[in-house]
Amino acid sequence: MSIALFRIDDRLIHGQVVVGWGQPLELRFIVLVDDEVAGSEWEQELYRMGVPPEMTVHFVTVAEAAAQLPAYAQQAQPGIVLVGDIGTMQRLVVAAPGLVPTVNVGGVHHAPGRLGKLRYVFLTPAEEQGLRDIAAHGVVVTAQDVPSARAVPLDEFLAASGAD
Repeated sequence: MSIALFRIDDRLIHGQVVVGWGQPLELRFIVLVDDEVAGSEWEQELYRMGVPPEMTVHFVTVAEAAAQLPAYAQQAQPGIVLVGDIGTMQRLVVAAPGLVPTVNVGGVHHAPGRLGKLRYVFLTPAEEQGLRDIAAHGVVVTAQDVPSARAVPLDEFLAASGAD
């Protein structure tokens, strides 16, 4: 499979994704799944500025991503499917049954109503349930900000109470 990582990161494309994960996984494409960004040339141009020339970015809606996942999986070079929130990943998992084997929670940062689980994961009760719903579809959900960190299993990080 040529999709090396399915990641939730509310910062979308940034150094940790492009360099931190991109170099060790030798990523050559990013599928940024976001209905709003897929319709905004201005936002797409901003995200393209953070991507090195050897990497391609596809901006797609959830429906487009679900339809194109088999083609992305057939690519010769590895890539990443990146979403900015748990709800978008939930919609993708439902729209593409069996095509999302794992989900990496890489960055869901502090916002009003969210409680700290890890230093880079803050969740509302609804978001916790969203992750449980993703796992209920047979998807292995872990939290891991960078490749050198330990992948923290879903139950473990949901039970955590602190952002350390």
